[in-house]
Amino acid sequence: MKTKKHIGLYILLAFFFILLYTFLAAKPLGKEYHFTPEWKKSIATPPVQKSITNPIYFKLGQTIGYFTSDGEITNSQTYPVKAAISSNYYALYDTLDSQTVFYDYTGKEKGTFEQAGYPFFEEDRIFIFMPGGSSFAKCNSDGSTQWIYEGILPITAFSSKKNLTSVGYADGTISIIDNITGIEKTSFSPGGSDYKVILGLDVSSDGTYIASVSGHDKQRFVITRADGLQPKIIHHEYLDSNLNRRTVVRFCDNDRQVIYNYEDHIGIYNITDGKNTNIKIDKTVIAIEETDSIFFVLGKNENQYTVYIIEKTQTLEGHFTFEAESAFIKTNGDDLYIGQDSTISKIKITKQ
Repeated sequence: MKTKKHIGLYILLAFFFILLYTFLAAKPLGKEYHFTPEWKKSIATPPVQKSITNPIYFKLGQTIGYFTSDGEITNSQTYPVKAAISSNYYALYDTLDSQTVFYDYTGKEKGTFEQAGYPFFEEDRIFIFMPGGSSFAKCNSDGSTQWIYEGILPITAFSSKKNLTSVGYADGTISIIDNITGIEKTSFSPGGSDYKVILGLDVSSDGTYIASVSGHDKQRFVITRADGLQPKIIHHEYLDSNLNRRTVVRFCDNDRQVIYNYEDHIGIYNITDGKNTNIKIDKTVIAIEETDSIFFVLGKNENQYTVYIIEKTQTLEGHFTFEAESAFIKTNGDDLYIGQDSTISKIKITKQ
């Protein structure tokens, strides 16, 4: 009888510990990202004439154009030499052209550049780089010149935001220019290297922070904060790299983080907490896109492309690789678009 009582007590205790573990120790499984293919379209599909307000632009091989989120190609143009495109404008041009006509995303002619050179579009902002590579002009919506910024040394890095344009030069100088007046707001050099050159550059939307990758022997990543006429360095680190080409530097996540790349690495710096993460890769970064919670980084090595999926907590969630002669990535909301040679695919992203 005593043994039976002991057995009953053991069963009761075991049941109690199971309940305690269930309520105190058990945790729900973490959510995972799911990527669902929705469509795949050829860029050779005849364009559909329709009114759209949020076009997505593409550049694949010798073809540029626009498409919609449901996969309709609305404009497609082939070009023999060079092309420039943004979500608002595009131009097909030759390096020998004295005048260049440009168009809006519907294909309607918008104007002709007054200056000879190479057009560059960033959303609705229009620029033309002068022959020689040291000066550029900001243009109005009809191609007329708004202002000209004349330099002496070659431009090696360039980035434009709504209110400000940042320019990096071969001598390691950075200039921040007001987009309305063309007046230089500040000019400085990050320094710290034997051979000074700006390889990658971006400025936050409000002009508070400037990020750059610069120099040789040693190469370094620098964050400066605008403070009067002379910005102050708030973070810098020497990189295990001596790239001799342009690199990608970009403010993301509503200017809270900066993504940059150097030899065999992606770097992510968080402005808020100063955390810096380095992720080893084996590709040259050519594009960065983002959704609310994910960074997508497109890397290239010869004809092999890799898309790196990085959560905004600076965690590499995964990657996938494909082969192509040309490729691009774009995001729109929670959708990822991948261009591969002559096709565009849409992938829906959910977290479950």
